[in-house]
Amino acid sequence: MVSMDFFIYLLIAFVVGGIPFGLLAGYAFGKGDIRTRGSGNIGATNVWRVAGPAAAAVTFAGDIGKGVFAVLICLAVYAPTWPVSESSAALICGVAAILGHTFSPFLNFRGGKGVNTALGVFITLLPIETLIAFGMFAVLVALFRYISLGSMVAAITLAVVLWIERYALQRPIESLYLAAATALAVLIIVTHRENIKRLIQGTEHRFELRKVGE
Repeated sequence: MVSMDFFIYLLIAFVVGGIPFGLLAGYAFGKGDIRTRGSGNIGATNVWRVAGPAAAAVTFAGDIGKGVFAVLICLAVYAPTWPVSESSAALICGVAAILGHTFSPFLNFRGGKGVNTALGVFITLLPIETLIAFGMFAVLVALFRYISLGSMVAAITLAVVLWIERYALQRPIESLYLAAATALAVLIIVTHRENIKRLIQGTEHRFELRKVGE
């Protein structure tokens, strides 16, 4: 008999993923609804821009932590009666957290872009591959100071690295991981569509190590 626990934990991962740390940080640091300021996004970049580095650090840690939590909770409670393998369950719960962040049940199924929560998921499951992707992010942000560009290229890099490992290096990368990384890259590009327009127009905000202002 298939245990219903798996679906319960999927729901938990989705709900936890939906916790809007950026919005909460905005209020906690006295800036009100972060969605009405800056770019209007609840992610750490906009929180930094509006509320400063401390609030952004809280947001960054919270959003990453949601992804880590979703993976670890599924690994901790995994049972043989679940309909998928342990590694697949961990990934699926992680994806649920990413979707929860992007379509938050606390924000009328609107939310952030999913990058930091995805970072939490994949750094837990695939640390080496994720660090390669993060390195690409860091290089691009250092060169061009566009967080959006770095995020999209990092997501694409993760998917490409997994495909290379599977088919060029013949490593045992599960098909589900390939599919999830590819779908994640597509999701992150879609959630950055306004950023893409601004990048093309030359009006995208560059990241600064100081708060932009009120």
